[in-house]
Formats: sequence, structure tokens, C-alpha cells
Amino acid sequence: MTAVAAETAFAHAFAREECRVVSVDGRSSRLPVEDWTRTADAADLALLSHCAGPTVDLGCGPGRMTEALTARGLPSLGVDVVREAVAQTEARGGRAVCRDLFEPLPGEGWWATALLADGNLGIGGDPLALLARVRRLLVPGGRVVAEVHPPGTPSGPLLAELVCDCGGSSQFPWAVVGADAIGSIAAEVGLAVRRLEPLPHPRALPRPSAPTPLTPAGDRWVAVLVEDAA
Repeated sequence: MTAVAAETAFAHAFAREECRVVSVDGRSSRLPVEDWTRTADAADLALLSHCAGPTVDLGCGPGRMTEALTARGLPSLGVDVVREAVAQTEARGGRAVCRDLFEPLPGEGWWATALLADGNLGIGGDPLALLARVRRLLVPGGRVVAEVHPPGTPSGPLLAELVCDCGGSSQFPWAVVGADAIGSIAAEVGLAVRRLEPLPHPRALPRPSAPTPLTPAGDRWVAVLVEDAA
């Protein structure tokens, strides 16, 4: 069966089709879509408490974070390459655009915070290129709020694909960035870690115990990155 584009497979997943993530080394895990389509929980809100001012939610998915930012009164915009994700974000009352984050985006250089939740620091497989791009979205003195994998997680690039009823996707690049690695990665693009801490455990709907290469599993950690004043 012919592989479809990754964006198409993610659209099927967001429409509640069962999908699995398979990495090139053969590891397979269920795509935790229900964790993205639910409403924001206590850990999510703790993550969002680090966002200040106008916030761009990069890789917004079905929009739970964009919705929560809007509810907090922060000007916000979700960005995703999957049209189904953008449609669901807008249905929640959030603003969103269907665009690759490396393409020109609304408000370039205006955003006070760039949010990379759910391991989205791995988008594109090159965290250095991603953070360099994100810096161009921010006002001087802006910040990056990124969810990272917990300490002890090996960091690095990978290739993965989605396997679902639609036939599965072509391979796409991703990266795992752990709490142990974020400081050195940030420093290479002129950023410094202001805060690095675990998020509180939600009372319900915990992260899946089975690790997936896309989303941090188990303990959730947040890194707040700012311009390095050194």
C-alpha cells in the first residue's frame, strides 16, 4: 500500500483513527491522540503559566493549549501543518493557521512567547535549526517555553512513520530532546535556560506509560529559554 504524507496520516489520527508510531529501529507505540484532544489539565496549565504576552503555539495539534491560552486572555495563534488540527483548534475558539513553521508566519518578530509543548522541540529533527527559527519569531527579550523529555532520556534525531488504517505515512524526521541536553542545545543558538523543572502530575489522564518517540512519557518537564545575556 502506498504511503501517504505524514500530514495526511496525522489528520486521520486527529479524526480518531487508531495510529501507531514506528521508529526506524522497529520500536512501536500507540500515538496518544487522546492526550492532545482533551482539555488542558493541571500540568498543562502549569506549563502555560510560563507564557507571558502574545504567544504562538507551534505544532498546536487539535488546539488544547491554544484554547487554554485564549481562556487566560493571552493573544495567541496556533500553527500546524495539518488542516484537521487547525480546524479543531478553531472549533475550540482559538486562532490558528495551517502552515509550516519554517515558512513566513503572522506576527514575525512580535511574539513574546513561543510555545513548544508535547515534545514539539523535535519538529523537523533538528532542534538547533528549530530554535534559530523560533528566535526570529520573538520580540527582543522574548522567551521559548518548551516541554522536554525527563532527565535520563537519550537525546538525538530519529526517523519515524505513522501506521494506521489509511495505510501509514512516509518517514518523517523528529528529535528527542531531554532535560539533560536542553542547556547545551540552547546555548548553541544564543539562548540560556532560565528555568528547568518538572510539571505537577495531573489527577487524571496521566501520560501513557509506554514511551513514544514523539511525546514525553512519564514525568513532564518544562524548560524556559531566554536570550543569553553573557
